[in-house]
Amino acid sequence: MFHYKQIIPLQMGDNVIGRYQKGNPINTAFETVDPSVDLNHCTITVSRDKRGNLRYTLSDNNSNTGTFVGDVELKPRERRIIEDGTLFTLGATSIILHTKEDSED
Repeated sequence: MFHYKQIIPLQMGDNVIGRYQKGNPINTAFETVDPSVDLNHCTITVSRDKRGNLRYTLSDNNSNTGTFVGDVELKPRERRIIEDGTLFTLGATSIILHTKEDSED
C-alpha cells in the first residue's frame, strides 16, 4: 500500500496516534486506507529530559497488529525512546520521526 506523505504534528505530552475516523476522539489522527492501523494504535509522549532536550517515547496501545520499531515489535507496556530518523510501523503503514529541535532552518 502506498499513501501520500503526511505531516503529523506532535505536542508536549501524550500524542495518541491512529487512523482518522469521524468522531474518533484521539488527538493525533492521520488519514489512511490501511485497515491494519487501529483507531487508537500507539502513543508518542513528548517530554524534556534533565538537560531540557526533547524526548520522544513510543508505546503500543494494545493494537491488533502491533507497533514495530525497525523490525522489532514493542512488547505490551513497553516504552521505547525514539529519536530523529526512527522508522516505526503501524500495521502496514510506516512513519518516520522527524524533529526540528536544534535546527536553524
